[in-house]
Amino acid sequence: MLTLVLSSALTLAAGISIVVQQAMNANLRAALGSAAWSGFVSYAVGVVCMTLLALALRDPLPAASVAARIPWWAWSGGLFGAIYIGLAILLVPQIGAGTFLALLVTGQMLASVIFDHFGWIGLAQRPIDVSRALGVALLIGGVILIRR
Repeated sequence: MLTLVLSSALTLAAGISIVVQQAMNANLRAALGSAAWSGFVSYAVGVVCMTLLALALRDPLPAASVAARIPWWAWSGGLFGAIYIGLAILLVPQIGAGTFLALLVTGQMLASVIFDHFGWIGLAQRPIDVSRALGVALLIGGVILIRR
């Protein structure tokens, strides 16, 4: 039970950090006058933080032979992260953090149930059922309500 509470609290903290990140990146964009450079700064700070975490955890560098066996598409996560950061920097000031996040979560859920249903990119196959479809419909309803 304690693990569930801690995991839930940490997940909520991660969600809060996304809102803070978006606001900070939007402010940095305004100050720098550039969405690209504010995104670059965001990623540069992220690289420094992840480097410090890897050092603190004493994680060894992966062997080149391990890296060579990883499929090409597995390396593209950063590309999708950059798309997210860039769009957040551009759109949060225009549509607001609430609407952006409502649409973001809805897009994540739509993609998640589709990827689960077909078992794409290495995910276990989990068919779309009525409760999942209803959940997606409620998220779409939430987007409509939050935009008003």
